[in-house]
Amino acid sequence: MSEPRVNEQARLAALYEVSSQLGASLDLTQVLNQVMDAIIQLTGAERGYLVLFDEDSGDLQPAAARNVDQETIAGKSMKISRTVIERAVATGEGILTSNAQEDERFAGQQSVVGYQLRSIMCAPLRARSSTVGAVYVDNRLFTSVFDNADLELLVTFANQAAIAIDNARLFTRTDQNLARRVEELSLFQRIDQQLNKSLDLNRVLNLALHWAISLTGADSGSIGLLEINKESEEQGLRLLVHSQGEEAGAAALIPFDHPVLHEVWENGRSSFLQNINPGQAIDNTPAAAQLAVPIKHDGVMTGLITLESQFSNAIDNEDIAFVERLADRAAVAIKNARLYEEIQAISQAKSEFISVVTHELRLPMTAIKGYNDLIIGGMTGPLTDQQKQFLQVIRRNIDRMQDLISDLSDINRIESGRMKFENRAFAILDTIHEVRDSLQEVIAAKNQSLKIDYSPGIGAVYADPKRIGQVLTNLVSNAYKYTPPEGVITIQASEDDDFARVTVSDNGIGISEENQVRLFTQFFRAEDQAVREQNGWGLGLSIVKKIVEAQGGEIDFVSELNRGSTFTFTIPLANIKEETAVSA
Repeated sequence: MSEPRVNEQARLAALYEVSSQLGASLDLTQVLNQVMDAIIQLTGAERGYLVLFDEDSGDLQPAAARNVDQETIAGKSMKISRTVIERAVATGEGILTSNAQEDERFAGQQSVVGYQLRSIMCAPLRARSSTVGAVYVDNRLFTSVFDNADLELLVTFANQAAIAIDNARLFTRTDQNLARRVEELSLFQRIDQQLNKSLDLNRVLNLALHWAISLTGADSGSIGLLEINKESEEQGLRLLVHSQGEEAGAAALIPFDHPVLHEVWENGRSSFLQNINPGQAIDNTPAAAQLAVPIKHDGVMTGLITLESQFSNAIDNEDIAFVERLADRAAVAIKNARLYEEIQAISQAKSEFISVVTHELRLPMTAIKGYNDLIIGGMTGPLTDQQKQFLQVIRRNIDRMQDLISDLSDINRIESGRMKFENRAFAILDTIHEVRDSLQEVIAAKNQSLKIDYSPGIGAVYADPKRIGQVLTNLVSNAYKYTPPEGVITIQASEDDDFARVTVSDNGIGISEENQVRLFTQFFRAEDQAVREQNGWGLGLSIVKKIVEAQGGEIDFVSELNRGSTFTFTIPLANIKEETAVSA
């Protein structure tokens, strides 16, 4: 059940990465190429095409065409389906077809048949509540290249890209004499970068409100998001940030039938009122002027930016237009921040669940183990051989369960940031020899040999020796488990720039290319019979990776089926850490 969430996190991380780069330039050509390269990167498409409405003729015109190698394609000669693009623009919705050749919507089109088009996605570009163009990606060789998750990602990024494109187009056509307009465009560039740098919802809201008040000259303001009261199931507006520094989040939910809130929702447009009374004011405070601007995501209102002034002429039409464009930009950042909060909440819930479960399991497991040992020790009388055999089976399974509880606790502490590392300088060779001594008996039992090879004069490392011993023990244990009798296991240690490099290699069963992709995934175990014969839960390598990375190192491996595996991890050298501390 964890992998879809991981994939969602990976998609969100990729979207955040490319989105944070938008707005770095106002050169239209550069922005268009950047958008297309990012879209191809996110979707894995073979090529992409971008069209924009010509502001004079109103016709769709090619604006950019790129391939997977980030090369520009001659737009006019690019063989695509304009039917797909026109449908996306007309409906305002994303389009996905796994095989246009067999899709009844497009199979009869001359372009689809003639150009042998197959996997296609297309999404409209919307900025300032209007469609400015569309983005189109395809793969002509294969069917079912894209799925609904890819389309959702494309639509989300297209909404953000449209804003960047809109910025660049506005900047390109703006007369240099319109100083405020140029200043506003440059300002939006900075605003976009600030908003997209954070996934903290409170910070995003405060930034948006700060810019809205600063650039309009309003006296005060607030931002609220629509939510449903869990008890009454009534929808309303929760004020989350307020310019007066009040605890807006603790305020009562503003009912949906509030006259201004209801008006904005019904009309889908901003509301500007003068000489408002407490009943009309969003925050119950009378003012000479109040501007309420909806925050929309994918055309649906999700919140409200409200500004107030004690002067009736303080907010003009340019101010209203500015706040509306700011709301468009804030909507995307708010959506990303709320998604991140949801993921964090799920992660916290998982962490708390594991903490409770592991705690509750330890108590009965300890009791079972204790009584089992007493019975085996003869405290309750003599036992038959079969009874002893059964009790030994119970003991082995108790040990397995305790290992599982310990592994789950380790993962939970690392992921929640509660695992404490007692880092200090120590000799890595001492830890290697300690691990060898502790495992020598089980390795000898399989007639295997364990060799140690190290570079002379290897320096001390800076980490938690207990946790590094845990990492090394896990890797060597895996090596002897999956290496047949008479096999050879080798531990090597050397220096590599600022790190010590420790390698554990074996000539065992190896890992197939298919399984290598998921090797560090929690609870993953290969289906091979030789693997399933060994006890394990598929958590060891995941813990090893987290421990190494938490201490500033990296881990990697190479493996060949039936030829063996080599795992290598790095640890910072102690002298490097000391030099860093002195310079700081």
